Amino acid sequence: MSLLLVGLWLWLGTGEVWAGSYEAELPAALFASPDLCQYAPCGSVLPQAERFSLRKGQPPYVEGLRRHDGRDEVVGYVFLSTDTTPDVVGYSGKPIVTLVGMDAQGRIAGVRILRHSEPILLAGIPETKLADYVAQYVGKPAGAHFELGRADGSNVPMVAISGATVTVLAENQMVGRGSYAVARQVGLVHAVQRPQARFTDASAPRDWSGLVAEGNVGHLKVTPEQVGEARSDQPFIELWFGYLNAPAVGKSVLGEDGYRRLMADLKPGEHAIFIIGSGSSSFKGSAFVRGGVYDRIQVTQDEDTYQFSDADYRNLYRIDIAGAPDYAESGIFILRSASFSAAYPWRLAFLSKHSGDHGSADFANFNAPYWLPARYLLGGRPTIETPVPGWVKLWKAKAGVIAAFVALLVFVAVFYALHLRWAARSRRHDKRRILWPHMMAWVVAVVFVGAAQLAQPSVVQVLTLIHAPFDGWRWDLFLSDPLIFLFWVFIAITIALWGRGVFCGWLCPYGSLSELLFRGARRAGLGRWQFALPARWHHRLRWLKYVVLLVLVAASFHSMALAERLAEVEPFKTTFMVHVWNRSWPFVLFWSALVAASLFVERPFCKYLCPLGAALALPSRFRLFGLRRKAECTSCKACAVGCGAQAIDARGRIDPTECMQCLDCMVLYHDDHACPPLSAERKRRAKAGLPLTPVGRDGHFIPIKLIE
Repeated sequence: MSLLLVGLWLWLGTGEVWAGSYEAELPAALFASPDLCQYAPCGSVLPQAERFSLRKGQPPYVEGLRRHDGRDEVVGYVFLSTDTTPDVVGYSGKPIVTLVGMDAQGRIAGVRILRHSEPILLAGIPETKLADYVAQYVGKPAGAHFELGRADGSNVPMVAISGATVTVLAENQMVGRGSYAVARQVGLVHAVQRPQARFTDASAPRDWSGLVAEGNVGHLKVTPEQVGEARSDQPFIELWFGYLNAPAVGKSVLGEDGYRRLMADLKPGEHAIFIIGSGSSSFKGSAFVRGGVYDRIQVTQDEDTYQFSDADYRNLYRIDIAGAPDYAESGIFILRSASFSAAYPWRLAFLSKHSGDHGSADFANFNAPYWLPARYLLGGRPTIETPVPGWVKLWKAKAGVIAAFVALLVFVAVFYALHLRWAARSRRHDKRRILWPHMMAWVVAVVFVGAAQLAQPSVVQVLTLIHAPFDGWRWDLFLSDPLIFLFWVFIAITIALWGRGVFCGWLCPYGSLSELLFRGARRAGLGRWQFALPARWHHRLRWLKYVVLLVLVAASFHSMALAERLAEVEPFKTTFMVHVWNRSWPFVLFWSALVAASLFVERPFCKYLCPLGAALALPSRFRLFGLRRKAECTSCKACAVGCGAQAIDARGRIDPTECMQCLDCMVLYHDDHACPPLSAERKRRAKAGLPLTPVGRDGHFIPIKLIE
């Protein structure tokens, strides 16, 4: 059986049972070739087109053409998300490469995801669900604001996918902003005309540090490791930038004469932005040629994106202010649009493209905000509505469910904190009193937490936490699933206090299901065939879960996608999310073997294979509070015989990395009829006519001579 499971797991890891767009191999030419549709299925998103043009415009798109009355007719447009919204990434931190078609009337004609690295497959969401979600865009107007759930009159409501909030929010941005950018270029929509800034006569600080501190100069720094290069003391790129039309900034940076000459050359609706840079890379781009586009920098303001060509560039020979940093390159860029307004906030973005997995290109977008201080704007800064983050909307929508889940966590935590009182009042023979708290927690964990809310923690979240210091901490990702976030807060607290057993033994949905299967099989008459592995085999096999964890961690540093595939050793997805009847036969076989084993061995997966349990066991050694022991526990075997987790060794010591906190041993610890040392003491006292209360509140013996 072990060889079968290991072989099955390795086969799953090769990806032979995975298909679709997850980590699909895409040709590098897809992202760079002028002939986009030679490498992308453009006809699938714009079926009415007979042929397609080469890439054109900025950001790039292609025209879909059809022969009509002897001439070519434009029937629509196709664009790639990495061309139009390179700054948008999914939950994985990587772009969701999406092909979008738009008809000549400005309606979305088709959307197709070509490649993604989202862990939604692990989260239990089949790619058909993702395909169904993007199909909702068809027929919607270009540039629409797509909102999950209910939406007001100005937004388009979308039916969300539970468990893939960040993924679909990213798709909403890519389709909405991308279609808007293309529709603007071809004249189907027009940019919002923002009121132009009017400036005061206030003077700016006289040195560079003062300009930066006040917000007149923005700063953007990218390290080599952020773009997949080796760590270095030198930044990959470090940019300083600012808006020169504002007299306070322009005169400080260029001097009085330089500012006057610049403003004399600018036409109405033109804006000058200076940029200076240093580092191992260049904001101009090594492949820049005359007549080309500066593809590494752009300015964004709300949905509008502005890029620069060589005609928009002017030399910046020097900066006329004390304390300015050393720089390797500089320039002034002219933004030519009446829709742009310096009275409102905007962002400077630096775009990086480097080789990714499967020979394709990976994109990274880094941006820094900029907004002129209020004292330089007549009337101050205008009031703008701050968009509500997607995770905030999700928490509000699930307020009732969150409240119920928090109540469950609080109940278990409080009950366990007071477990000594409950155990002291219980008796070993009174099974109903002992089992009711566990049974309630197990049933709620399986039905409500696992099956209904899909809130099963996974080792993949542990891997994400391990990589957070290297890949950057993104609170929006951790907050995007409220129940999983709260679960991990609960897990962190209870591990620090009591060890992993409070989660693993009480609230883990799969662990609870495994326990219920074992106990249900006993009540169904299978108890005679139930067994525990011999101690020598148990103590050897329990290390297997640490080997599984080590393999997953090592694989994650090679490829997170590979680690996510290997993490299918966890049967959580098959159990609660996709369900066994929707899975291919290897998953069904693996899941069935674990279920069958659970009928005869108590929690076999938890004991021997669970990488999540292994990850939680390691910090459990440093818990603050452990279960109590008597001196007599070193020689008495009663607790060890009854421990289903096999966490008590021959010397009576409880292993916190294996203990499921079932508290059976604590009931026995206080029961003067079931605990052999206590029972013997009780009988001796009864025979001697002494009081029959041989233990104190802490469960330790009160010596006879002290009572006498």
